[in-house]
Amino acid sequence: MQKLYLLSLGCNKNLVDSEIMLGRLSKYELTDEPSEANVLIVNTCGFIESAKKESIEAILNLHQKRKKNSLLVVTGCLMQRYKDELIKELPEVDLFTGVGDYEKIDELILKRQNLFSPQIYLQSEDSKRVITGSNFHTFIKISEGCNQKCSFCAIPSFKGKLKSRELSSIVSEVKNLVLKGYKDFSFIAQDSSSYLLDKGIKDGLIALIEEIEKIEGIKAARILYLYPTSVSEALIQKIIDSKIFVNYFDMPLQHISDKMLKLMRRGNGKERLKKLLNLMKAAPNSFLRTGFIVGHPLENEDDFKELCEFIKEFDFDRISVFAYSKEEQTLAFDMEQLSAKTIQSRLRILEKIVDESTEKSFAKELGKIRKVFCTGQSSEGEFFIAGKDLRWDRDIDGEILINESLCGTLEMGQLYECEILQSLDKKLLAKALRKIDD
Repeated sequence: MQKLYLLSLGCNKNLVDSEIMLGRLSKYELTDEPSEANVLIVNTCGFIESAKKESIEAILNLHQKRKKNSLLVVTGCLMQRYKDELIKELPEVDLFTGVGDYEKIDELILKRQNLFSPQIYLQSEDSKRVITGSNFHTFIKISEGCNQKCSFCAIPSFKGKLKSRELSSIVSEVKNLVLKGYKDFSFIAQDSSSYLLDKGIKDGLIALIEEIEKIEGIKAARILYLYPTSVSEALIQKIIDSKIFVNYFDMPLQHISDKMLKLMRRGNGKERLKKLLNLMKAAPNSFLRTGFIVGHPLENEDDFKELCEFIKEFDFDRISVFAYSKEEQTLAFDMEQLSAKTIQSRLRILEKIVDESTEKSFAKELGKIRKVFCTGQSSEGEFFIAGKDLRWDRDIDGEILINESLCGTLEMGQLYECEILQSLDKKLLAKALRKIDD
């Protein structure tokens, strides 16, 4: 049996595409050693400059490690965005393809053929997929592309307009995964809250929630990447009322200054954003995640100070911050740019504020009784068992270290009631009180 090495870079939407490719290449034996592989695949990210550099470095690194007569394949967003340039500049690569051909990857390898289909790939209910990284949680991609026109974002230029999966296709996939033992689901897209708008249906996520709630065997679900202008109060209330969808609200804001929100083409002003956030925050056991961009063109000191004060005051649970990246095919590309020194200085200030906010969120958990999925051995070694709060998304929201158990040996993928005993270095220490039976 020939061996396959696959490196998936970037977001979890990319991960789903990589898992589709694994499903098409099931005849290969997977290996963690690039030097052993007959076929090596890099699924690239092309979102911002740092991601592009990471992708190029990964390609060149794998070329150095691979064995003679192996096949190096590069696919994904970076290839779709810069195919002409990269085909010329990367003679190390044997086969190139873009974001429309994940389900044809086996044919392309067999034929040794480059292919860039004009349509983006949209998963169907017949798509084969090999889930990685967990035996109980998985990501479900609900759409591709984006209709938004954010000034800093090039995604629509290479992913195209919004194209939603059929609701029946999503339901079928989730049902099949539940039969295989999966019980924790994160629904993702470039703009999740615009789901089904391309089919003339407003608040399509409400319809999705209603259908997913009918499926027996799901312990928890959450929606990632809500877009402020396509989030309705009705959707927020639907999530709050759901017995399956946890009160996890992931809505990247990018800024809070009205001037900057307008320049960024974000659609809503700060008063509307605050109203939505307060509705989310008022939900029982709510968990709020957001993201901000620092150093967008024309951001002045007052705009930046307003952003800092807002983050200090609002108490988000998790925040991602990014330095602005100047990207071709964006409205901000031709705007007056801030210096790299200014951007990095502001980023350092904001990261410190974000760290304090995160520590505060962890500290609030002390003494709480939480439902926790056992995820296996912890990052701290064999003396702890790792857990994930039922509300949290996989990997990005933190780790619970379980060092005491009143219910025997803990099983990976099983849900437990845990008492949070301590907060230490952005990790929670907990005691397992009882197993929550199916």
